[in-house]
Amino acid sequence: MKEEIRRITPRDSEWPMQLNLLRKVPQELFVRGRDLREIASESADVVAIVGARNCTRYGEKIARDFATYFAALGWTVTSGGAFGIDYQAHRGALLIDGISIAVLAGGLDNPYPRSHSPLFHEILERGALISEQVPGLHAAKGHFLTRNRIIAALSRGTIVVEAAFKSGAIRTARDSAELFRPVLAIPGPITSPQSCGTHTLISDRIAELVTSPLEAREIIMRELSSG
Repeated sequence: MKEEIRRITPRDSEWPMQLNLLRKVPQELFVRGRDLREIASESADVVAIVGARNCTRYGEKIARDFATYFAALGWTVTSGGAFGIDYQAHRGALLIDGISIAVLAGGLDNPYPRSHSPLFHEILERGALISEQVPGLHAAKGHFLTRNRIIAALSRGTIVVEAAFKSGAIRTARDSAELFRPVLAIPGPITSPQSCGTHTLISDRIAELVTSPLEAREIIMRELSSG
């Protein structure tokens, strides 16, 4: 397992070139784990699965199932390493020894949240941890929103499982849409606050409604071929 932290910039060969499409391109990234040329290059199949920290059991299952499906096909699953949907997305990929990338909001020398240390250790076995923040810097509120653009840019498409009306997952979806990447959203009960944001994405035509992993992959591949 590679545990050293390395600094990369847009001039380095490991730099994911798709990040250069962002309105605000990161000046540097800190990476721990596998070489990003192997798992997150411009030509790599990467999907983002994001959602609410305070998710439901329904959301947990959906996130795991979708992540497992894509990982089984050899896709890299990326998310933010947070509680809730993020955790389940990473876990779903790891269940079958798939590849996952966690884009974190603080320095990689002390990944947040600390309770996810076992998860981050497993991610490093096959994937990578990424952060825009220098080692030693603790995760701050604003870092969570800015890191979402990196999750969106790394991925061929973003799947929002559950999200409140105002949430980081909604920001990731909008970042993805700004890059003309497909945004997909999972419907939930109309009485559930955790599905309010996903339903809004669908009604505002920012996201396309999906009800299965197969459907999600077909939409992403269709958009790629038409683009």
